[in-house]
Amino acid sequence: MLQQTGVLLRLRSFCYARAILLSLLVAVVPSISDRTEATESRDALLTIVSSCLDINAPAYCQHCPVPRLESPCAQDRDCNATTEVWEETADYVAIRDRKMCGCNSDFIHGLLIPRARITGIEDPRRPDDIWGIAWAIAQKRIAEKDAIALVVNPPGSRSQDQLHIHIVRLRAGARRHFEEVRRTRLWNLINVWSAAAEEATAANLHDYGVLVTLHRGGGYFVIVDERNLEKLYTQWECK
Repeated sequence: MLQQTGVLLRLRSFCYARAILLSLLVAVVPSISDRTEATESRDALLTIVSSCLDINAPAYCQHCPVPRLESPCAQDRDCNATTEVWEETADYVAIRDRKMCGCNSDFIHGLLIPRARITGIEDPRRPDDIWGIAWAIAQKRIAEKDAIALVVNPPGSRSQDQLHIHIVRLRAGARRHFEEVRRTRLWNLINVWSAAAEEATAANLHDYGVLVTLHRGGGYFVIVDERNLEKLYTQWECK
């Protein structure tokens, strides 16, 4: 009788441990899947500019994972699975960031992306005119000029390896903190990269991002920081 009781207790212990292990696996699997998806999608923006802009390209729907809204294969797709193009030229395309999906119409988050392969702020091929173009696009979407913020995040805190400028609004009260960060004042957006590099060098920053916004006294603030400037100072999401 005692032997049977011992067997039953061991069996129950085994079943209990197995149930705990299965529950842990269920909890862990989604996070592993998320990490894998994030790893595989670091070139998602590059795929958009290379495979999703020309809806007349051969086998467009097979090659583009997030088709343009006006393409036949975008019908009945979720907002996150489509590309909304705001403007495009031979060198750039401005699109809606997927963070706008499900948000009110007054929330703005766009991306300006070069069509050429340029990894990010550290790439010597970064184009000087991209800031002026981003500002012009932002003015069409954000009525209050002193609320406009253009951001490129540091290489260490970005999710994409294709240069892109975030077109967003400054967070309320963000300007109060500008005295605490490295910044300079410019009158011409063509010199943003060089001004930012000088500020970063002076602060001994190797991994840094750039934020550009209006200087209320005239011209523009160029702010550099090793932290994620998008999340620190802007309305980067609506939720």
